[in-house]
Amino acid sequence: MYTLHIANKLYSSWSLRPWLLMQVQGIPFDEQLHAFDPDTGGATFKAFSPTGKVPCLVDGEQVVWDSMGIVEYLAERHAGVWPEDAAARAWARCAAAEMHAGFMALRQQCSMHCSLRIRLREVLPDLQRDVNRVQALWDEGLTRFGGPFLAGARFTAVDAFYAPVAIRFQTYGIGLPARLQAYADRLLTLPAMQAWVAAARREPWRDPAHEADVLAAGEVIDDTWQGAS
Repeated sequence: MYTLHIANKLYSSWSLRPWLLMQVQGIPFDEQLHAFDPDTGGATFKAFSPTGKVPCLVDGEQVVWDSMGIVEYLAERHAGVWPEDAAARAWARCAAAEMHAGFMALRQQCSMHCSLRIRLREVLPDLQRDVNRVQALWDEGLTRFGGPFLAGARFTAVDAFYAPVAIRFQTYGIGLPARLQAYADRLLTLPAMQAWVAAARREPWRDPAHEADVLAAGEVIDDTWQGAS
């Protein structure tokens, strides 16, 4: 069985992507969660990941330490990770790669957090450009391939790559046109996604660095964290 190493569900958008994909696709795996620990400088993560980062998939002697690498490794072994249709598959790979490599303003100004609701102080131009591009991608995928997911009727890897974006839009109150909000809601209400968020809210840890990133963006208007109770 695969072992998937992840970090705090409260914050780790990169961990969510392969975790959600494997859950929805019904690919069995053993989850190993490692809390962020600023005191060790990532030494704990380096015990299983050559980069000291998550996610990291272990399959026997094989170690796959990048989220895109994990997806492609799984796609070689399991049907349905990418769309069957060649045009949809090409588009999905490009859209996922764009998410993997880009959207830096969205990442930096709207760090993922599964328990907070934040009122942004302002939407800077570079953040608005990223939001606009995400909306254009979502609209293109839903239009070209008919929905209800980005590349067609089935949840595939491209949806997993944009799942943390749906959480970010919810956390920071970023409004969407009705059709795109319906897609974001579709991701947020997946049973596996709801299980991730529920587990995140029960985690006993709050990481100061991640909390500071979120609080720099705006004002907290709600917090559903249960870890201290």
